[in-house]
Amino acid sequence: MASLRHERRIKASVEEVWDVVKRPESIPTWFPGIVSCTVDGDVRVIRTVTGLEMPERIMTIDSSIHRFAYRITSPLYRFHLGVIDVIEIGPRDSLCVYSTTAVPDALALIIAGGTHGALLEIQRIAESHSQEA
Repeated sequence: MASLRHERRIKASVEEVWDVVKRPESIPTWFPGIVSCTVDGDVRVIRTVTGLEMPERIMTIDSSIHRFAYRITSPLYRFHLGVIDVIEIGPRDSLCVYSTTAVPDALALIIAGGTHGALLEIQRIAESHSQEA
């Protein structure tokens, strides 16, 4: 089981960062390689640039602690858990932490590359919205 974590300090309020990630249908706007998704209740199916569709189960969207957690339920994974936490550091200063735990280990490494790129895009979007405010 491999567990990996990326974090990014973002010059935007915790609410501005949370607004980027809290909507399950918004993932194609900030996660590299995901071109579309569908959401039905707590099930999200992402479609990658290669055409691969991967079902996910949304575990929690908790606005009180700014946490979004999901599991990839594709048979490619024996286990997967992805968690995004947004932590307030100051009024216009946040830390966004994206953690991934997966089996097999090699797939965790592949996802971790995407999560790093996702944090960069979350930062870009949140900071651009913060500057508009």
